[in-house]
Amino acid sequence: MAKENYNASALKVLEGLDAVRVRPGMYIGSTGVKGLHHILWEIVDNAVDEAANGYATKVEVVLYPDGSASVRDDGRGIPTDIHEKAKISGVELVFTQLHAGGKFDNDNYQYSGGLHGVGASVTNALSEWLHVEVYKGTVYQMDFRSYYDAAKKKFESGIPQGHLANTGRRTEEKGTFVRFKPDANVFETTAFQLETITKRIKELAFLNRGIRFSVSDLRPENASDEGETFYEEYCYEGGLSDFCKFLNENKTPLYSKPLLFQAEKSNILVEFAIQHTSDATESLVSFVNNIPTAEGGFHETGFRSGLTRALNEYARNAGFLKEKDANFLGEDFKEGLTAVLSVKMKEVQFEGQTKSKLGNSEARVPVETVTYEGILALAAERGAKSLFESIIKKAQGAAKVRLAVQQAKKEARAKSDIDNLKLVGKLAACTGKKPELNELFIVEGDSAGGTAKQARMRQFQAILPLRGKPLNVEKKKLAQVLENEEIRSLISAMGTGIGSDFSEDKLNYHKVIILSDADYDGFHIRSILLTFFFRYMRPLVNAGHIYIGMPPLYKIYKGDVVEYAYDDKELPAKIEKVGKGYQIQRYKGLGEMSAEQLWDTTMNPQTRNLMQVSIEDAAEAENMVTVLMGDRVEGRKEYLLRHASFNRVDAFKDIKDKK
Repeated sequence: MAKENYNASALKVLEGLDAVRVRPGMYIGSTGVKGLHHILWEIVDNAVDEAANGYATKVEVVLYPDGSASVRDDGRGIPTDIHEKAKISGVELVFTQLHAGGKFDNDNYQYSGGLHGVGASVTNALSEWLHVEVYKGTVYQMDFRSYYDAAKKKFESGIPQGHLANTGRRTEEKGTFVRFKPDANVFETTAFQLETITKRIKELAFLNRGIRFSVSDLRPENASDEGETFYEEYCYEGGLSDFCKFLNENKTPLYSKPLLFQAEKSNILVEFAIQHTSDATESLVSFVNNIPTAEGGFHETGFRSGLTRALNEYARNAGFLKEKDANFLGEDFKEGLTAVLSVKMKEVQFEGQTKSKLGNSEARVPVETVTYEGILALAAERGAKSLFESIIKKAQGAAKVRLAVQQAKKEARAKSDIDNLKLVGKLAACTGKKPELNELFIVEGDSAGGTAKQARMRQFQAILPLRGKPLNVEKKKLAQVLENEEIRSLISAMGTGIGSDFSEDKLNYHKVIILSDADYDGFHIRSILLTFFFRYMRPLVNAGHIYIGMPPLYKIYKGDVVEYAYDDKELPAKIEKVGKGYQIQRYKGLGEMSAEQLWDTTMNPQTRNLMQVSIEDAAEAENMVTVLMGDRVEGRKEYLLRHASFNRVDAFKDIKDKK
């Protein structure tokens, strides 16, 4: 347990705050929506760290009509005494000095989160104003503001409006309250997204069992039809077990209750929950110090290794594997596996495309050991025999399919199938030999494919037309996936292989762009392809190789003046720009465009709009793919009734009526 004697002397000062406003992207990733929420997560994570280390029982988030947000916890409260070296209070230190806090040694927090360790000072620096209250028998408060100093000709960020004040108000409460308003001079938007916040808070509630989280949204635009403002509480006594159940809501579990285990090894706390389902695919979501690790890392490697070793040992001891039989492979146990892995450790190092990959190699062995010992301990419990037999039988079926696929691949290679599939008439390859510069456009149908082939720059752009809809791979086994000609063509064109043969290093195109029509069929094809990449080539998504092309929906023109609108919201502004007497064309498909139009609007790197596909929340992505692409109609219907708008006015029709 960390120190109870938590005062200003525990705070270590690493550097100042000057550069934050100059280059905010260095500290919060971007000044878009993701960066906006990042400054909220920094405050939330401080509260969660108090709870995770046993000092707080609740965390409350409130969104206000003026655009501000607040976070409150009932922890120890930020130190209010004077720091010996800095000669200011602990509160002022935390909010004005970058990397100042109680988490830079192991005395005050056993484990701590924080997305990049930049702390509350960055939230202060990028806010119009910030107000903090600390409850320690009496109420302390302090205010900060950011403003433009005309004399200095620069913005002053997070300036204290006086030192920490003891208000003299007595209180029996304890903890910290922070309210801040993001600065519109910094962020592209200052509107917090309720859905983004509730998803993350719900996730934190799963990861911190028994801690009560709440979200209140006092903004009138999110009130109910009856005028009630949004309020939701999240508290899960089952922790990761409840998380596992949540992920499997729209699946059919093989056993009713997830297996849950927790232990500490080499100062690393490891907790995992697993539950197998009738599905063919795996869902593993992992976290380090409450931070999602969508790109995996050494903890996932250790978990998989420990799980495989333990289940093989059980299978052999129980007689499922004879002396002459080879062990099951890890991929055999992955089929239908839903798992949540949470690791808490010190001195965390994040790597990867989005800083969501654990780089601490020392985590692998402890996680593997805890997983191995935990699975065998669970298997030895009374009544566990039938449960573990169902897991082994599931692996037996997967192994049979794997061996059959291997045999089919051998035969296929002999016939120049799959890996050496001739794509004459399908793939129009590019001439460039550098994968990092090459682009693959996956287009819908021969008509669009023909236009795209004429429009492209053949030096670095390749075109793969799809003839019909690819297979929806959700709920399909690998053998079934490989039977689909469109999927086989895609695998061959990309060069990475699939399944156990997959290798990201062999990718032929570092930009893989889904270019479908802007209609319902096009959206369906896009969803099918994204499901395929998510299930069978997820490292490409994590690494940022998958994109969605954004073709225009409308062409607005008058004489030589041409404007394109990419959605209904853009249309009125584009019409106004062209002026009276305009004509309008609604594109039903890419094939309606000329090669020149397709190049100018959709394929030219200088003028096109691309949407990079990423996984911000692996657990939410897993749940969404299952709901929308799975075979459980009830779950999909419930989602559509909750989120779809059936009363949307058609913007094009509305404009035609007014014209």
